[in-house]
Amino acid sequence: MKKLLMSLIAAAALLGGTASFASETSPKSVIHVVTVAWKKDASPDQIKAAIDGVHALPAAYPGIKRVWTRAIKVQNPKGAEVAKTHVLVMEFADEAALKAYTDSPAQKAWYKAYLPARQTSTTYDITN
Repeated sequence: MKKLLMSLIAAAALLGGTASFASETSPKSVIHVVTVAWKKDASPDQIKAAIDGVHALPAAYPGIKRVWTRAIKVQNPKGAEVAKTHVLVMEFADEAALKAYTDSPAQKAWYKAYLPARQTSTTYDITN
């Protein structure tokens, strides 16, 4: 009986540790990933303004927690019509924050710099 009790305690500790680990590695925030191809005539200043605008978003919209813009590696499929050269990543607090961001004043202000330079983009929204 004592061995059974010790086994149950060990299993509970293991499961409790696993649940804690899963919650730490599986946040409920939303990662918004945008891969971008710029227009051929987009100037370096226009591209810089669009990227700087992403970095300004957390101050303009509290639902955005973090941003990343420096791609270390970009892979485009062979034969792709348009090469996507940049990745813009925003971490939203949760799905509600992402939903509320759509058409918000912060998004509209950023789009003034972003849309004139963007040729095409693909967006992925990821959460747990």
